Amino acid sequence: MIRTAAVREPESLDGPRPVGLLAAGHRTADPIPPFARGPVLALAVVLTVILLVTSGVFRYSGDELYYLAAAKHLDWGYVDQPPLMPLLAHLSQAAFPGSAVVLRLPATLAVPLAVVMTALTAREFGGGRRAQLLAGAVFAVSPVALSNSHHLSTTTFDLSVWATVTWLLVRWVRVRDDRLWLVLGVLTAVALENKFLLLIFWGIAAVALLAVGPRELFRRPLVGAGAAIAVVSAVPGLVWQAQHGWPQIDMGTAIADEVAQNGGQLAFLPQVLMTTGLVGGVLLCSGVWWLLRAPELRPYRFLGWSALAMAVLLCATDGRPYYLGGLYPLCWAVAAVQIEHGRTARWWRWVPSWPTLLISLVIFLRALLPLDVEWLGGADRFYLPLREFDWPGLSQAVGDTYRQLPVEQRRDAVVITDDYSRAGVLDWYGPAHGLPPVYSASRGYWYFGTPPESARTVIYVGQVPEELRDACGNLRTAVNFVDPIAKPVPTKVPPMPVSVCSDLRTPWSQLWPLLKHL
Repeated sequence: MIRTAAVREPESLDGPRPVGLLAAGHRTADPIPPFARGPVLALAVVLTVILLVTSGVFRYSGDELYYLAAAKHLDWGYVDQPPLMPLLAHLSQAAFPGSAVVLRLPATLAVPLAVVMTALTAREFGGGRRAQLLAGAVFAVSPVALSNSHHLSTTTFDLSVWATVTWLLVRWVRVRDDRLWLVLGVLTAVALENKFLLLIFWGIAAVALLAVGPRELFRRPLVGAGAAIAVVSAVPGLVWQAQHGWPQIDMGTAIADEVAQNGGQLAFLPQVLMTTGLVGGVLLCSGVWWLLRAPELRPYRFLGWSALAMAVLLCATDGRPYYLGGLYPLCWAVAAVQIEHGRTARWWRWVPSWPTLLISLVIFLRALLPLDVEWLGGADRFYLPLREFDWPGLSQAVGDTYRQLPVEQRRDAVVITDDYSRAGVLDWYGPAHGLPPVYSASRGYWYFGTPPESARTVIYVGQVPEELRDACGNLRTAVNFVDPIAKPVPTKVPPMPVSVCSDLRTPWSQLWPLLKHL
């Protein structure tokens, strides 16, 4: 039997009647196993050390270089995200300019933190030492964690915040300590500076709470106080969005279009399972099942319905599969406890077995360590955090193109890219190659500046759009850059054209709005 605070069937949908310290906003809870501090913290520390030691080995990701570019244009919001990542990039450069290790420090700490939160969630469900360690280990070796562990990204931050939020939510159900809602409010406020995704979860959870309880939550004053903290913190970002025509909505449509082109709804579930890993995929489905079916988990039923509804919503709207990753720790924690208490079917008790965990460990080491090996002809680089595009090589190719221009064209030349990440790449590496200012009409980069009217020569990186073609007096392809990563799987990374447009006939005041795209 799982030793949670709510092992009795409730008399109503509001769940168990609060007992004990009602006036203080919390009640006396049933005891749970002690925190497996030694093994869980040891796992987190080992993971932290590995990430810290290898942090500076991997090249910058395109998103990281975009954050560094956005850090020069701090604002309350951007087309494609709230301001947290650019702010962290700005702070890292102010403290330690050029340090990839410092830039990635939030990610280095966030992943081990999520490991601990996953273990603590298992403990809240009555899990002992084995369940806590299993839940934390499943997170540590999961592709969704490994693929975001070496780089600063919104996803990495989301994983740790969501893991903490769900832990606190589960804990509130058990102990009914309303002060936790103030902490949840602060965490939600911080999360909304990273992504607006948590708002969707809270909306779904509210509906689930009304449907299956515990409804008493809505009668707690501190719940409203926590919500107020989150709402107030989001006001500056929402004002920015309103002033710029709510571009985040258009961004959602653009992401849906991208997902639809890569399999869409049919590929959603397979891609979700790819982000969970060998063990995590089974435990994810098992955790949702137990949340929805186990009598002793009746007070937590709303979390099972919330996870299921979140998955259905993301699938129906062509959301990115890894957006669901913040709810993995919750489901893994539930499943780990069921395994520890022997309540799983015999046929899949191979999941926490040593052979399975050994395979996961091999993948874990392959993903974390910069080993000079390739699996599956190099295809592994697309599914683990090893996708090191040759950004210096691309910058060299663009620099060579620029230096080969006649002197009079170099004087009035600018570089424009078709993609925000490549603009960040050339903004970072470009000065070493003497490149002129870099612009892009892609996503948030469009707002960073318009080329000057004196710029009549354009070095364009990527497929030249029709609007620019029509404005060019002369257009030629200078080079087709082939990234080394394209060799094992050439269809994944086609050659990157670098073109030269000269004798521009259209003023930038007219042309730049036409080039804007998401």
